[in-house]
Amino acid sequence: MSRSSSRQPSALEADRRKLIDIYRTMVLVREVELSLSRLFADSEVPGFIHLSLGQEAVSAGVASVLEVQDTLATTHRGHGHVLARGIDVGGFFKEIMGRVGGLCKGRGGSMHVADLALGVLGANGIVGAGIPIALGSAVAHHVRKTRGVAVAFFGDGAMAEGVLHETMNMAALWKAPLLLVCENNGWSEFSPTERQFAARLEALAGAFGIAYKRVDGDDAVAVSEASGIAAAAARSGAGPFVLECVTHRVRGHYEGDPQKYRDPTELDGLAGKDPLKRMHTHLESAGVSASEIDQIGRAVLTRVEAAIEAARADALPDFDEASRDVYTGREAIV
Repeated sequence: MSRSSSRQPSALEADRRKLIDIYRTMVLVREVELSLSRLFADSEVPGFIHLSLGQEAVSAGVASVLEVQDTLATTHRGHGHVLARGIDVGGFFKEIMGRVGGLCKGRGGSMHVADLALGVLGANGIVGAGIPIALGSAVAHHVRKTRGVAVAFFGDGAMAEGVLHETMNMAALWKAPLLLVCENNGWSEFSPTERQFAARLEALAGAFGIAYKRVDGDDAVAVSEASGIAAAAARSGAGPFVLECVTHRVRGHYEGDPQKYRDPTELDGLAGKDPLKRMHTHLESAGVSASEIDQIGRAVLTRVEAAIEAARADALPDFDEASRDVYTGREAIV
């Protein structure tokens, strides 16, 4: 018998219900972002959007181990993170489409989605800027003894940012329950990672004495299992944990990016690395039938289509409403 065939399934691989939940989340992220791509092309989404297509396993895997008191801060490529956390899909579409019924009344848009009721501290248009926000939340968890964990999602483009290094130092010193999740998709905007960061994240974490694990970011089961270990360590008082998820960015830096800087052969090979297809294998091993898998997809698509129609029917804000909390009236500063 070969070594691979003799391997015993992990607890998660044997947990049929949890596998289905993770897959449903991945499908939701995929369908939402495919819909956003079409809406953007049809000028129904104002501004720019940055899609995380191909990275759904990271969002769903990390979110699968979070508890109600946990918090997270995300990035400009953060749709998947907030959707996986359970953010209202209807309010999400209204926000991205600039409607008054949006989660932030249509004022934040794609790069500033937040929902404090779910511990979603917000996305951020500045590279690495969510990392110290998550650290502050982690310190609050520690002081208040909530047993909560704060998650900071960041891309490999943020590895060269000083704020990451400073956050690691402070989190290590204070034993903050901070889970630093790097979605390493190989690109920092338009440049390969190796051209803008000379070190290795593992070595950087080691310099601060922070626990580190590298995982296949296209395998949601592997991400979930590693995230569970990391979160448990943080809750126990062991301090911060760095989880590097190696994944792939299917779309460009922004929607509409022609990606002329990428090798066409690399793009052609991405279809074989689809995390949803990887998840199909886990589901089939757990006894989930093809018809059940298809039914999950249809149910999610129906949910997404209904949310889009509701967003289209929602009102656009008038100027005074849209600018409220953005500009301060002259009378207030006299």
